[in-house]
Amino acid sequence: MATAGAKPADDPIRLLIVDDHPVVRDGLRGIFTGEPGFEVVGEAADGAEAVVRAERYGADVVLMDLRMPRMGGVEAIQRLRTSMPSVRVLVLTTFDTDSDVLPAIEAGATGYLLKDAPAEELIRAVQAAHRGESVLSPAVAGRLMGRVREPTREVLSNREHQVLKLVAEGATNREAAATLFISEASIKTHLLHIYRKLGVRDRAAAVSAAYQRGLLG
Repeated sequence: MATAGAKPADDPIRLLIVDDHPVVRDGLRGIFTGEPGFEVVGEAADGAEAVVRAERYGADVVLMDLRMPRMGGVEAIQRLRTSMPSVRVLVLTTFDTDSDVLPAIEAGATGYLLKDAPAEELIRAVQAAHRGESVLSPAVAGRLMGRVREPTREVLSNREHQVLKLVAEGATNREAAATLFISEASIKTHLLHIYRKLGVRDRAAAVSAAYQRGLLG
């Protein structure tokens, strides 16, 4: 007997397509429309729309681009993880650098595919993501394995640690510069070094990575 609110096994996978390029959204819709076992319930052009529409349409799986205006994919994944813990997010992007892959995985993405994936692979990936299975393109899997095997990244310098601690406490560049008696330009330089060492590309991701690695108490 099915539990109350449970989704019948033969129900189609409710899919939300998120990309800031209409042509890409049209192409993805074309792949899944008419494909047995899928229902495209909506589209969104940025992360903010994705969060609202995923809830509104009761999406099971969200195909999420990363670099979009207004709100990018990583922030949208974080918000969806809070507002809809059961939704699966499958990243579909053209970017496979550490600064793209790692924040998305850390934010809670179920999988990560590149846009050159064949339609058949994409269909299988959405099905697997719906089952809660991790899905990674070969290039991304290889990158993550290399990251695991590589020697530990350079440790932060004392000054970089001071800057990161202030950023984690919510200080702006100007406030951090005033506290440490250095220029704002120096703060920006230290932040760039921190991003490189932690393999991230912005302040929020740097703070998250630092906490996860025990760099901030």
